[in-house]
Amino acid sequence: MSVLEENPDSPLKKRPPRWSDIWLKKTKPLKHVVFAMQLQSLASKDPKSQTLIPHFANIDRTLLLSDELLLKILSKLPLSQRNPNSLVCKRWLYLQGRLVRSLKILDWNFLVSGRLITRFPNLAHVDLLNGCLFSPRNSGILLTHRLVSMQMRYGNCSNWELLEENLLPVEVVDGGLQALANGCPNLRRLVVINASELGLLTLAEECLTLQELELHKCNDNVLRGIAACENLQILKLVGNVDGLYCSLVSDVGLTILAQGCKRLVKLELSGCEGSFDGIKAIGQCCLMLEELTICDHRMEDGWLAALSYCENLKTLRLLSCKRIDLDPGPDEYLGFCPSLERLHLQKCQLRSKKSVRSLFRVCEAVREVVVLDCWGLDNDMFTFASVCRRVKFLSLEGCSLLTTEGLEATVLSWLDLETLVVVSCKNIKESDISPALATLFCNLKELRWRPDAKYLLSSSLMGTGMGKKGGKFFKRT
Repeated sequence: MSVLEENPDSPLKKRPPRWSDIWLKKTKPLKHVVFAMQLQSLASKDPKSQTLIPHFANIDRTLLLSDELLLKILSKLPLSQRNPNSLVCKRWLYLQGRLVRSLKILDWNFLVSGRLITRFPNLAHVDLLNGCLFSPRNSGILLTHRLVSMQMRYGNCSNWELLEENLLPVEVVDGGLQALANGCPNLRRLVVINASELGLLTLAEECLTLQELELHKCNDNVLRGIAACENLQILKLVGNVDGLYCSLVSDVGLTILAQGCKRLVKLELSGCEGSFDGIKAIGQCCLMLEELTICDHRMEDGWLAALSYCENLKTLRLLSCKRIDLDPGPDEYLGFCPSLERLHLQKCQLRSKKSVRSLFRVCEAVREVVVLDCWGLDNDMFTFASVCRRVKFLSLEGCSLLTTEGLEATVLSWLDLETLVVVSCKNIKESDISPALATLFCNLKELRWRPDAKYLLSSSLMGTGMGKKGGKFFKRT
C-alpha cells in the first residue's frame, strides 16, 4: 500500500473542484460568466461580428441600470435635453414621461383614451382649457383672447357664439375629469372650463391633494362641487367675460365656497357678481386667506366694507375694474384690514372720489402701493392716499393726470417711505421739484425716476446733433 492510500487526508490527494461547488458556494464568478454569455449572444446577432471585443461599444450599457437609478440620472439633466433624451429608445421615452409633472392638453381624445395616463403617470399640473374646445385644423383664422386661443372656420359670428359652438358639452368634460381623477390621484393643479358639479365632486373624491384650481365659465351650482375640495388653497373663478361667455357667480355661490374651502390662501374672482354678504362670508370662514384678487367685478354697491372681515388679508389686487364701489356707505361702517401690506391697482377706472377715498381708508395699514395704468388718478384722488401712514414702497406708472404738486403733497406725509418708482407720468416734471421733495429723494433707499420718456430721450441726445429734423444729414449749400 502506498503512502497516499494510507493517508487519505493528505493535501496531495485533493480532488479537483466541481461545477456544483462553484454554483453553491461562489456566485461571483458565475455572474461574470453569465454576463459574458449575454454579451456574446448580443454580438453574435451581427453577422459581421467575429469577436466580442470590437462590438462591445455598440451594446447599451444602460441596460445594466435599474429604472429607479436611470430615472434619477435623467432627472439631473437640464430640461432642454428632455425631448432629445426621449428619442433614444422606448425605455427612455417611458422614463422621461414619468418625469413630466406639468402638461397642457390640446387633444381631448388623448385624455379620454387613457394614453395620457400611460404616457405621463406622475402628472401634478394639468391644463384642460384649450383641450375643451373643438379647433379645426389647417384653418387660416385664429381667434386670440387673453384667456383662450383657438382656430375658427369662419369669421362672420360673434366670439360668444363661436365659443358656444366649439365648446365641449358638460357631460364630455365631466367624463374627462373622471378619467383624469382615476389616473392622477396626486393631482395638485387643474385648469378647466365648462365643468359641472358632478365632475368636480369626482375630482374632489379621488384627488385629495388638489391644492390649486382655475375654473372658467363658473356658476353657483358648480361651486357646490368645489366646496368638496377641502384641501384647496389657491382658487381662480372666472364668471362673466365680455365678448366670450356669460356665467353667473353670486353671493349664493360665494357663501357655498366659503363654507367648504376653509383653507384658501389665495382667491381670485374674475367677472363675478356678489355683494357685501358674499365677501363677508369669505372673510369669516376663510381665516387663512392672505391674497385676494378682484378682476372686472360686477358686485353691488357696498361690498368694499366687507373687506374688514378678512382679518389676515395681506395682499389686495384690483385688476381691470370699471368701478370700485359707487356707494361704500358711511366711514364708521367701513372698517379696515389690520394685516394688509400690499395694495395693487392695475388698469382700473378711478372715476368716483368717494369710492377711491373709501378704498384707501379700508387699506390704511398698507406698506406697499402700486398704481399701474389707472385712468382718473389726479391730484385730488391721490390725496386720499395720505391716510396710509405706513407706506414704504410706492410705484406709479402710467398716471398721466398726476402732477408733481399732487405727488409731493402725499409723499411728504409718509415718513417711512423707502422706495419710490415713477414711470411714464408725463405731467410730473423735474422742473417742479421743490427743495423738500429733493431732500426726500436723497433720503430714499431706492429711486427710479423716469416720469417723461421724451424728456429723457432729448436730454440723452443733447450734443449729438440728432433730433433736429435731419439737419445733420441735409445741409444747405
